[in-house]
Amino acid sequence: MPLLCDEDTNSQGQARQKEDFFPASPHTQAIRKQSQHSVIAKTAILNQRGSTMSDDGRTPEHAPETEGTATHARIVKATLKASQHPPRQYNSLGAALNNTLGTALTDTPATTAPNSPRIPPRRADSTGSSTPHRSRPTTLDIPGLTRSKVSPDGRIAQRDVGSKLVIVMVGLPARGKSYVTRKISRYLNWLQHDTRIFNVGERRRVAAGGNSRIPTPARPTNGFPGGLDVRQDTARSSLNSILLHKPTASPATAATKILLNGHSVNEEGFNDILPPPAVDTSNPLDSEQQHPTRGQSDNLLNRRRSTEALRVETQLPAPEPMEQTAEFFDPENTRAAQIREQVALETLDELLDFILEQGGSVGIFDATNSTLERRKMIMKRIRERAGPELNVLFLESLCVDQGLLESNMRLKLSGPDYKDQDPVTALADFRKRVSQYKKVYVPLGDYEENNNMPYVQMIDVGRKVVSHQIRGFLSAQTVYYLLNFNLAPRQIWITRHGESLDNVKGRLGGDSDLSANGLAYAKALTEFIKHERQAWDVRQEHKARSTHFPPRPGDTTPPNPDYSSHVDDSSQGQKSFCVWTSMLKRSIQTAQYFDEDEFELKQWKMLDELNAGDMEGMTYEEIRTQHNDEYELRKRNKMAYRYPGAGGESYLDIINRLRAVIVEVERMTDHVLLVGHRSVARVLLAYFKGLKREDVADLDVPLGMLYMLEPKPYGVDFKAYRFNPETSWFDHIPNYELRRATSHIN
Repeated sequence: MPLLCDEDTNSQGQARQKEDFFPASPHTQAIRKQSQHSVIAKTAILNQRGSTMSDDGRTPEHAPETEGTATHARIVKATLKASQHPPRQYNSLGAALNNTLGTALTDTPATTAPNSPRIPPRRADSTGSSTPHRSRPTTLDIPGLTRSKVSPDGRIAQRDVGSKLVIVMVGLPARGKSYVTRKISRYLNWLQHDTRIFNVGERRRVAAGGNSRIPTPARPTNGFPGGLDVRQDTARSSLNSILLHKPTASPATAATKILLNGHSVNEEGFNDILPPPAVDTSNPLDSEQQHPTRGQSDNLLNRRRSTEALRVETQLPAPEPMEQTAEFFDPENTRAAQIREQVALETLDELLDFILEQGGSVGIFDATNSTLERRKMIMKRIRERAGPELNVLFLESLCVDQGLLESNMRLKLSGPDYKDQDPVTALADFRKRVSQYKKVYVPLGDYEENNNMPYVQMIDVGRKVVSHQIRGFLSAQTVYYLLNFNLAPRQIWITRHGESLDNVKGRLGGDSDLSANGLAYAKALTEFIKHERQAWDVRQEHKARSTHFPPRPGDTTPPNPDYSSHVDDSSQGQKSFCVWTSMLKRSIQTAQYFDEDEFELKQWKMLDELNAGDMEGMTYEEIRTQHNDEYELRKRNKMAYRYPGAGGESYLDIINRLRAVIVEVERMTDHVLLVGHRSVARVLLAYFKGLKREDVADLDVPLGMLYMLEPKPYGVDFKAYRFNPETSWFDHIPNYELRRATSHIN
């Protein structure tokens, strides 16, 4: 007789009771039908296997018990046990609903098998590969302040492409792009984020000018033996022989026909000695060509070596240089346009090499990039090589103030394109060049916003800043910095405090008073700064009388392109002068003779000396004898070494706490004197002079030296003065160059 579970009977009885209260809707009928099908299916399964069981639900002795039959037996036992009880009766609607509405709409018993283990997604290995792909978080990395397994020193790891940044400059000539790029590069490098500028104009002058070699920054060899960089070697060759773009081809897809200053190399007969491209440009997405295997790399290497040897024996004849006048930049000049586009691609590829293969953090693509087509080509090439994770920030520099624009144009005349040329003729040609760019110029705006592309527009070198969808730590740091610098003419003075009592004893740190020599230095410093302040005002008045806004033909001194300097200079009076010290007594006492009615004095905790932790108050000889392990550890890497103990600091800590000071100095338009300490003076000078990382901690900044920096559109004017105790005055040191200290102990 077929088996029928009693719980099926219960379900049917409960359903009839519920029908008395609620008429069955079509949806309810469908659910009920599904439940009935489940009951029928389960009954059929039980009937099919019932022959293998006894009437009491036990497995016969002749039937071998398996895991499946044991489980089935338990189910049947539970079913038979439930059939011994009559169906439940409910005398109220609430009881019926409580017992039925919360149950599942199926009669299939719950499985007794354990749940499958949850397998987390595979993490990417050190090469960046993962299955499935997982995008990495792009949290901030700050050398000296963050640490992780992949970045023990706090720098951005090679695999964290999503934390890196490409800045693409946009704007017409004479809009201050190169000035902005140099400032950004100096700031980010000072913060220990490896940054490099890739200027298309420099390559364009070489490529169109017929030079046989093009200067490129020193770069690692990418792991190839023999110290030969395959991609760099190819870049030199292809820049000396520009790749021709087919008229119907995309700007990002270069053909294999070679041009030398716009002429076919095949026609001249030099094709046999030029190496093929390192990357198959016919298919930029071919990962095997972009990342060759070891065998492929060896083949490429052999070809490069043979090419290099042949190049020594056979010199390419220098083609006739192309005149890079305004006509060279005419969009209708096809030959010149091909050169400009290919040079841009080669420069962009070198930038991506720096980011993807050489450990760089920020690459700045310095060019006009004034057309929408060029910017699309840039984005396409970046995505082809770096994927969607690499951050791209477009930065456009605009000038709407005519006085500022005229001043920028005058400064351009001293650049490499117009050096040693007649200024009147050169200025006329430059204006014509700008008009050629204007024919196809498309500012940033609707296209970038519709495609969620981050960008920044700087108007009049910071007078107004517009930003859109700024994402990422480096992008945010860049925009914050752009908001806080200006071109106002001013002087920045940096010095150490006068000699202290601890200096006499050779002890680190502490908070001692000035010695007698230190007090003499403080008095002389006050008088000298007052003298230099007055002399600067006289020079500015003379300069204002000899220059004009807009500049006139024949002016020999270009005006400082400062937006605010020519608005209403007569009403501003004498420029204010700030004197900032640390909160340590020796620094405060060095500035004690300044008149607070004439100078604005302020104490900054950020200007305090590097804290030596447990070594405070000791001499270097005592550290060497009592803590030799720490002494040797510091000697190996002074930049990253942090003194042990409470409050101990490193030079990286000094950089991070001086960041607010640097931004404030860049923001303000007044003169300022910073009276600091040895480590502070080293870090400040490293920023303004753009020193290398390895030079910062060993910079020679002895007591009695005074440094003056005057920001200019082309950089920083630098002068050094040494205190003369015999005259109680400061002697100017001509052509002074900062250098590393002879002793690496201090």
